[in-house]
Amino acid sequence: MAIAKKVLEFNKNDDEMRLKLSALDRELATVYLGGGKKRMDKLHADGKMTARERVDFLLDVDSKRIEIGALAGYGMYAEHGGCPSGGVVVVIGYVSGKQCIVVANDATVKAGAWFPITGKKNLRAQEIAMENKLPIIYLVDSAGVYLPMQDEIFPDKEHFGRIFRNNAVMSSMGITQIAAVMGSCVAGGAYLPIMSDESLIVDKTGTIFLAGSYLVKAAIGETIDNETLGGATTHTEISGVCDYSVPNDEECLKTIRGLIDKIGQKETAGFDRKKAIDPAVDPKAMYGILPMDRTKTYDVNEIIKCFVDDSEYTQYKEDYGKSIICAYARLDGWSVGIVANQREIVKNAKGEMQFGGVIYSDSADKAARFIMNCNQKNIPLVFLQDVSGFMVGSKSEHGGIIKDGAKMVSAMANSVVPKFTIVTGNSYGAGNYAMCGKAYDPRLMVAWPTAELAVMSGASAAKVLLQIEVASLKKRGEEITPEREKELYDKIKNRYDEQISPYYAASRLWIDAIIDPLDTRKVISMGIEMANHARAEKPYNVGVIQT
Repeated sequence: MAIAKKVLEFNKNDDEMRLKLSALDRELATVYLGGGKKRMDKLHADGKMTARERVDFLLDVDSKRIEIGALAGYGMYAEHGGCPSGGVVVVIGYVSGKQCIVVANDATVKAGAWFPITGKKNLRAQEIAMENKLPIIYLVDSAGVYLPMQDEIFPDKEHFGRIFRNNAVMSSMGITQIAAVMGSCVAGGAYLPIMSDESLIVDKTGTIFLAGSYLVKAAIGETIDNETLGGATTHTEISGVCDYSVPNDEECLKTIRGLIDKIGQKETAGFDRKKAIDPAVDPKAMYGILPMDRTKTYDVNEIIKCFVDDSEYTQYKEDYGKSIICAYARLDGWSVGIVANQREIVKNAKGEMQFGGVIYSDSADKAARFIMNCNQKNIPLVFLQDVSGFMVGSKSEHGGIIKDGAKMVSAMANSVVPKFTIVTGNSYGAGNYAMCGKAYDPRLMVAWPTAELAVMSGASAAKVLLQIEVASLKKRGEEITPEREKELYDKIKNRYDEQISPYYAASRLWIDAIIDPLDTRKVISMGIEMANHARAEKPYNVGVIQT
């Protein structure tokens, strides 16, 4: 009877996960259309590829890739017509066998203009390149800053101008930057190609200038066409701004492939890798293990077995601090240290029951020590987040939960080995921070469709906010009936539930992507490969911590 119930529960979880993945595929299919078929057809009529076609042509055939921020801008800027994928395509992939990050403006979205989220996404791409010393390729086709929102993209530290500051910094770091002007490249954006190591421009479709022909006419009265002002002939034969003139998109991308092919090898971070072994457990089992109901438990060990090599790993302090699993494993051949929340209800060393998904003092202490060990051994860290937060109450406070939590956060925040975060379920409150949330610099942070990111769950937040709302209304003399209270609760919870959705997080780039659980192994493996380009710049030191 128990086995039949478990199978039934597994199948139900599997069905619900597949429904969520189907919904994700539908949303991504819409996003991939960019500004729509009509605008795509217009590009083709002008002899140009779309941004995604350019990326596909540039990357090695049938090679692995990770798209960053495909859902950036999702549900945002409706009053401006939307900004699918943030108006720019960013992909980590392989060009001539070398791992690179590619940034391609989508000219079908407001002529490739920069919305605030566009700037944030471009900066994220550059951050990835700088952290991992990864070659970066810019496929430029942009009308510049989206003027109706210029105050949110132009003047601040993390706005448009930061792009060119990063160009200069990356050049000083020896990071290869190649820019191809395949359409418009105007105003401040005109500095990007010349601040890159090498630049290409497509004849008759690529143009670079600080001000276009209309603005030139208005400013100084000169009459000139855009091609003469800043086309390929001008910039490769007269100004010397660009290094290569190419006849069309295809030749441009082929030339880039040739340039990347000639890059020499550099030192690595020395992360250990052996021949990969597929998991012994079918990875698709992940679909059925994770319950959609947040109140139900599962054993995270079963998830880990689905993506580590040969489904084998060595647990650290297995019988202590059981609400966090710490383990050494290999993943696609790479040596990794895994820190995973355990939602299963377990007993601690004293035989006391502990609720799943909560971080206790002993778990925090164990995780901190494990993180330090991984830094000592030069082993990349993988965090599997399904965390409700730290344990509260007098017993925990008297036991020093804040001190032990701070120890874990300090050990994790000061880590010099790369960190990768996978949000499988809950990512609430300080648990998000301790398990390497976005604020703690994971090299990549992705989520399954089952993820929720917030200060607390929708139900908990709604109850707290409802109490405040009801008290406020009563002070004003309003009578609150049970029906009115339920109406307020539902309104608050619905609003909060929208904000804890992984789509909400992905649209704002709090996470890099929502992924199929089956891609977990690929994301971590490619992430460690890119991180292996960059040695740690300082020794590991956790500073002052309470013991």
